[in-house]
Amino acid sequence: MSEIERKVKSVVVFRIDRRSGVATYLQIVRQVEQALRMGALEEGDRLPTAAQVAAETKVNPNTTLKAYRELERAGLAEVRQGAGTFITRTLAQPRSGPDSPLRASLAAWLAEARAEGLTGQDVTALFHAAFETAYPGESPD
Repeated sequence: MSEIERKVKSVVVFRIDRRSGVATYLQIVRQVEQALRMGALEEGDRLPTAAQVAAETKVNPNTTLKAYRELERAGLAEVRQGAGTFITRTLAQPRSGPDSPLRASLAAWLAEARAEGLTGQDVTALFHAAFETAYPGESPD
């Protein structure tokens, strides 16, 4: 991947849910982790600056910096003075990337659920119930 492609790919859109009860910096951390698991972010990708995130999400830039420090502490990112914050490793499993059979199956199931009239809340409730059965005692968040 060329440097220009890497810069274009590095754009991450953070969505902050102020009613979730989850600290804003943790929402940012979890969204980066999810992007890493799904293969949307890869080693070497640059994260948006704290100022960019603040402008897009209306959060304090220090909140983003706290999230980036947490990612750095976890070994997922590194701050390069004057250059930005870069991903240092991926969390994607070979079978969980954007083109994986599991993801395709899930997308097909979601399309079927929507066709059957299930709402997003119905699907979320069904997911949580199935998750509890498959992963007792763990949180899906």
